Amino acid sequence: MDQTDSFIEEVTEEVRRDRLFAAFRKYGWIGVVAILALVGGSAFNEWRKARAEASAQAFGDAVLAAVEAEDPVEALAAVPAAGAQAGVVRLMKAAQAVQDGKPEAALTDLRAVAGDATLPQSLRDLARIKAVIVAGDKMTADERKAELDALSRPGAPYRLLALEQLALDQLAAGDKAGAIARAQEILAADGVSAGLKQRASELIVTLGGDPAAAPGQ
Repeated sequence: MDQTDSFIEEVTEEVRRDRLFAAFRKYGWIGVVAILALVGGSAFNEWRKARAEASAQAFGDAVLAAVEAEDPVEALAAVPAAGAQAGVVRLMKAAQAVQDGKPEAALTDLRAVAGDATLPQSLRDLARIKAVIVAGDKMTADERKAELDALSRPGAPYRLLALEQLALDQLAAGDKAGAIARAQEILAADGVSAGLKQRASELIVTLGGDPAAAPGQ
């Protein structure tokens, strides 16, 4: 009985092998395609990464060359860019226009970036805070406050810079206590830069306050 069982198992195993080989001959191409897809996908990802790095390097080189040109604004305008890169170019054009004493030209680019819904929010917010700074008294007090209040909301990327502008506006309006409170709010925040921290401390001292009185100091 044991020999019979052994024979049956051997035959069954042979049948399984035959079926396996037949299945491989019939469907083996699926495995080959899957392997090629995996290898091809990996190669494509590497190619795409290399292409992105080359594109970023080319963009950086073009921007550096434009900044060093005789007319940086015109040269920057000629830099081929799309998407976020185009937003960065416009911000750089605006910065150069400010340096050249052309605030209206700067505001044109800044407002274009701020109003472009296809750009990352961080770029748009940066353009908005820069526009408030460049516009100065060309904006009404209410317009400035509305914009700065929005930019100083918790979690906003340029919240501390917006708080600094609010403090300066309150000082200009004669509200020294409010300006000190805003500056102390900056000092109490996490991640405040050394430069901004120094400016906030100096503002408090100038107004007769104590930087050490800020929460967390």
